[in-house]
Amino acid sequence: MGEHKRIGILTSGGDCAGLNAAIRAVVHRAVGSYGWEVLGIRQATQGLMHHPPKVMPLGIDKVDSLLTAGGTVLGTTNEGNPFAFPMPDGTVCDRSSDIIAGYHQLGLDAIIGIGGDGSLAILRKIAQQGNLNLVGIPKTIDNDVGITEHSIGCDTAVNIATEAIDRLHFTAASHSRVMILEVMGRDAGHIAISAGISGGADVILIPEIPYSLDNLCQKLFERQDRGKNYSLIVVSEAVRTDTGETVTRTNRLGQCRLGGIGDYLADRISACTGAETRVIVLGHIQRGGTPSPLDRLIASAFGVAAVDLIAEGKYDHMVGWQNRQVVSVPIGEAIAQYRAVDPNGTLVKTAKGLGIYLGD
Repeated sequence: MGEHKRIGILTSGGDCAGLNAAIRAVVHRAVGSYGWEVLGIRQATQGLMHHPPKVMPLGIDKVDSLLTAGGTVLGTTNEGNPFAFPMPDGTVCDRSSDIIAGYHQLGLDAIIGIGGDGSLAILRKIAQQGNLNLVGIPKTIDNDVGITEHSIGCDTAVNIATEAIDRLHFTAASHSRVMILEVMGRDAGHIAISAGISGGADVILIPEIPYSLDNLCQKLFERQDRGKNYSLIVVSEAVRTDTGETVTRTNRLGQCRLGGIGDYLADRISACTGAETRVIVLGHIQRGGTPSPLDRLIASAFGVAAVDLIAEGKYDHMVGWQNRQVVSVPIGEAIAQYRAVDPNGTLVKTAKGLGIYLGD
């Protein structure tokens, strides 16, 4: 069994499917195999800012039903950088020392952080500042964390986007429309290109490949010439206008978010082709719901491997997936290598080989 340890686990950044499966795996391995104690930290690092910290003791009975549950039972946040944390009076404050104090107050021997590149970078900085033992698990629907081929949540998001395309085929054909599906992905086009190929889209626009409206519309005209009365376009939220401008929306709280490229394209496609055009913004539907079998599998493997890294004393490392197996890599190395879609990679070559318009 080895030395008894008390470890913490938190989920940080945007939610996605598979987080609970990872939490479940961590608890099964830590408690069931090593006899350790696991504390779930609520609302990411914000739980450690409270004194006493906000935690949830996690035993096997507590997590056994979590495999298929979406979201995260621990809660999460992607607001409030701990190094510039927004205070009630409108100022910002460095609260990293509060997080470090919370870690020590709980008597933790190590902490597992589940997050994307941004969250892992913040957690690593805090860990280095406070000499905390950190192990990372990559999760993001964007699948843009370096080194790893899979991050928790992406496969489910692709499945949901693909199902949306499958459904849109029938409506588009019935009404002779151009249907534009705007998907998430931040600055990477992984969801768009994977779902676009899988769903049989006619046009896929991703941030990594520039396009022209003239050539896009020419693709639609060519389909009309072949007797195809409808077209399906998948566009990633970070795709710029044909003149190179980022399209964003500002919500009622004054927060600026990616979004709106679908409407931009619809207006111009309608003007150019005369086709009736509709836009569907998939939004947060991609994040929720039951995780796919692959996300459950990856999350389970990552959870077990993360606990084993703690048992080996191998800290400041992130688990990842390469060549059909789990590996571990330094967190700094992983987050330094942003993983965008390779314009010369297999998926791009596949899409072009299928006659899909991807850009110029």
